[in-house]
Amino acid sequence: MSKPVSVLTVPAFRDNYLWLVHDGRNAAAVDPGDAAPILASLQEHGLTLTAILLTHHHADHIGGVPGLLARFQVPVFGPRHDGIAAVTVPLGEGDRVQVPGLDLSLRVLDVPGHTLGHIAYVRDGAEPWVFCGDTLFAGGCGRLFEGTPGQMAESLGKLAALPEATKVFCAHEYTLSNLRFASAVEPGNTALRARVAADSATRERGLPTVPSTIALERATNPFLRYREPEIAAQLHEAGKLRGGEPPVAVFAALREWKNNF
Repeated sequence: MSKPVSVLTVPAFRDNYLWLVHDGRNAAAVDPGDAAPILASLQEHGLTLTAILLTHHHADHIGGVPGLLARFQVPVFGPRHDGIAAVTVPLGEGDRVQVPGLDLSLRVLDVPGHTLGHIAYVRDGAEPWVFCGDTLFAGGCGRLFEGTPGQMAESLGKLAALPEATKVFCAHEYTLSNLRFASAVEPGNTALRARVAADSATRERGLPTVPSTIALERATNPFLRYREPEIAAQLHEAGKLRGGEPPVAVFAALREWKNNF
């Protein structure tokens, strides 16, 4: 009988989260930016690495791959078009991954914007998950290092369309700073005020605010809510928009404001 899978949070660097999806025996590492904390977690929990899953090419997501491959001969799943030499199983939108060693099937979404080839991994079913790298954050979204505002807005739209119960496994603990910005651009959002209180309490206890859920992001994340009139009004009031611009221009102005907030 197949064993159920769960996710271990592996903190790294200053504010990264690396993920180990495991069944108590085998494990897949998602975006292992550093090998040392992954190896320590594998040892602590008595797990054997059976796969590596990558979302995009930035060093804090792939830096640990050589160190892991030196210890474990495993396939490296990753984006087809993001220039990662270590990838042995290149993936794009519509592909499916049957994760070696685990009873886990994931489907792939193309979510460009942060990087041009960025992908996300979606687990469908009764307990849905998404590993979204640096595209969607708790309360925010990634910077547009390579893509356009239109690409990022479309990518976030794909993620927002996932079932509300989907757990959002993003890669950084940026939540409280993201929520400070969200509160400035949508001060009338009561769900956002409740989230600020809840996530602040979580951080005071030294716990991660990640994963969140798609339902929570839809209700509170300005980058999924850029079509809300209050957000456009706040951008206009702050001199970031003239008024009457199309939604993608609102999104672009929102991201630009966050860059300098």
